This record gives sequence, C-alpha cells and structure tokens, in this order.
Amino acid sequence: MNSFSERIFNINSEKDFNKLCMNLFDFQMENNPIYSAYAKIILKGKNPNNINEIPFLPIEFFKTDQIICTGGKIEEIFLSSGTTGNQSKHLITNLEIYKKSFRKSFDQFYGNISEYCILSLLPNYREREGSSLIYMVDDFIKNSQHPKSGFYLNNYKGLSSTLEELEKKGQKTILIGVSYALLDLSDQFPQRLEHTIIIETGGTKGERKELIKEELHKILKNAFSLNKIHSEYGMTELLSQSYSKGDNIFKSPTWKRILIRDVNDPLTIIGNDKTGGINIIDFANIYSCPFIATQDLGKTFDDGSFSVLGRFDNSDVRGCNLLVQ
Repeated sequence: MNSFSERIFNINSEKDFNKLCMNLFDFQMENNPIYSAYAKIILKGKNPNNINEIPFLPIEFFKTDQIICTGGKIEEIFLSSGTTGNQSKHLITNLEIYKKSFRKSFDQFYGNISEYCILSLLPNYREREGSSLIYMVDDFIKNSQHPKSGFYLNNYKGLSSTLEELEKKGQKTILIGVSYALLDLSDQFPQRLEHTIIIETGGTKGERKELIKEELHKILKNAFSLNKIHSEYGMTELLSQSYSKGDNIFKSPTWKRILIRDVNDPLTIIGNDKTGGINIIDFANIYSCPFIATQDLGKTFDDGSFSVLGRFDNSDVRGCNLLVQ
C-alpha cells in the first residue's frame, strides 16, 4: 500500500491515472467490506474493464456505515456540518495523505503558500470540532508564516482593518470564508481589493436567503472591486479539493477526477457537456473509498474542468456546499 501512497501524487498521464484507478479498485474489493459488498451487488459477477465501469459508492453511506479499509488505525474523524445524528463521518487512518493532498493542490493552483497572508472567515465552523475544512485552513495559516494570518471569526472590523493594512503593503492575500460571512463583510466593510483573492467555500447554513452562485459572486465583486471570486469545492467525505478561479469552472489536481452519471440511469457514465450527477474519483481516499457518487449535479468539459450546477431534489443541505439553482 505504501507504493500506492507514493504513486497517488505522481500521476503524469491518462495511462497512469487509469492504471492506478484499477489497482485501487482491486485493493478496495479486497480490503473495504462496505464498498466490496456494494460493488458486488452492482457488478453482478462482472469485472469492470475501465474506470467508467467501476461502481461509485453513494455518499449517504458515510452517514450510516464505517467506510474504512480493514487493518487501519483511526487517526482522526472528520464530521460534516449536518445536525447531530445525521452527520457524515470520514474515518481517517493516514492524516499525512490528507495534508499532502491539500498542500500540493494549493501549490498547483496558487503557488507557494509562504508568499501569502491567509485570512479565514469561518465563524461557525471554527467552533465545531472535526471539520476537515478547518483542519486544512489551519494548516494553511501556519504554513504561510505571515504574522497577520489567522481566523477572524465574527471580527469583521478587525478583518477589514487587516485587509486595508495588507493592501497598502501590496501583500498577496487569500481570504477564505463561508458565503454568508463574506456577505456580512461585504455589507459592513466594502473596500477595494487589488492584492487579495477571495475564495468562498459555499454555505449559508440558514443564516441568509439562499443565493445562486452568480448572484453571490456579483455582490462580492461589486463590494470589493474584484473581477473574479474564487471557489473551493470539497466535502467531508473526500480528501482532495477542486478550485475555481471564477465563472463556476472548477479544476482538480491530477489525482482527482470528476465523472458525470446519467440522472435516470445512475450506473451509466455520460460524456462531456451533459448535465448529470457528479461522481468523484479521489485517490487520496485510498483508505476509505476513492469512488464516490455525490448528490451534486454538474457537467464536465473537454479540458477536464467541470461546473457544479445544483443538487438533486430532496437531498440534504450540505453545510459547506452552496446551493445553486
């Protein structure tokens, strides 16, 4: 399994990805009792010949079962932001893989983190233990090593003053926050930002009326005189993030892949430019489950990018994922 850990972050071609994907499928069938049982029901004795034929585990299983390979020692349990008793639980047996995943993703999309000041506006999440998002952002803050990096909770005035100070110095800055907190900041302390990137992670959590992403981004762009608002697409059940640098177009690191399933035939993968359910292959999930069928709707494009277009009807609201219509 150590060889898998090393290969995950060294994908250099489509051939590399497909080969490792099939290797991980075999590993899951041998070592993950929940995934193996589910996959055998779906496959009905057949063996998948390519990644499009691999069964994807419905994400709801993370609420009802322990999704973990045998033999691993649990180092951390990440919890979704749902109500107690209705939370997804991601059992982590190797935190180093998670750290390597989000650090390499950041470096791939934004460059060396030491060049940035990292500001976090995640008030409700900061007060809750077990958040994978908080774990990641806390690591970003520490590794940036900038004296002003930190969590600003509900301290909008202090955050605004810090932004003004950093802007005057021309300091490259990333402000990452949940949607409703960014909207509160934009209402109370609008200012021109020329050296700051805003990354919204979604989530109004009942604090505000739901907004479509386009409307949310328009408000934030106007308040802070920005051309683009960035977004992060991640979830408790996955250990790799995708990022959008604007216009709801997301890209993933080389070890993560988005596939779109037919809404009427969930076992069928459809092509690009067609709306369907988002399936995710995340190699960083080697010890839990790398093949996840989410409740999100989206479409993929020829260059490997994708858009998130909404959620299936009657699916539960994910606290860290902005609803779009």
